[in-house]
Amino acid sequence: MHSLEDKVIIISGAVGGLGEAFARAILDAGGSVMLTDVSEAPLERLAAELGDRVHTQTLDVREESDWIRAVDAAVARFGKVTGLINNAGVTTSRCLLEEETAEQFMGIIGVNLLGVHLGMRVVIPHLRANGGGSIVNISSGAGMMGIAKTGGYAAAKWGVRGLTKVAAVELG
Repeated sequence: MHSLEDKVIIISGAVGGLGEAFARAILDAGGSVMLTDVSEAPLERLAAELGDRVHTQTLDVREESDWIRAVDAAVARFGKVTGLINNAGVTTSRCLLEEETAEQFMGIIGVNLLGVHLGMRVVIPHLRANGGGSIVNISSGAGMMGIAKTGGYAAAKWGVRGLTKVAAVELG
């Protein structure tokens, strides 16, 4: 793995699973991380375990003001932001399309797609100011194929693919 020394990466959905694995890999490569998630206590426990190149901030990815607060906290702690891993996500309501309510559908879209958009929107000016950086958006195979009982989830993950392609064209 390449050295990530002097890199500061924000990770949404950092507690457990992929988010925690990303944090550990970044730290192992010499980078620093801003861990974000919706609950403070698990973030603090993870940060205490991972060491001094870690900072935490609670984040509801559906709220632009939370994103601004998280990015500002990362800049205050580390001096800059050079990357973002949009990892936060919720799984599907696990029901047939005709059973999935608008509220269920929009709840999934809010976290899995709007959250990705807001994270990129808030981080991009910082990446530009640093002369570049990296954004990793986590999608899913559900966004590539039809899987029963994944309506909102599949729609959101397909949307993440499209949004990522737009970002690549605009920022590449």
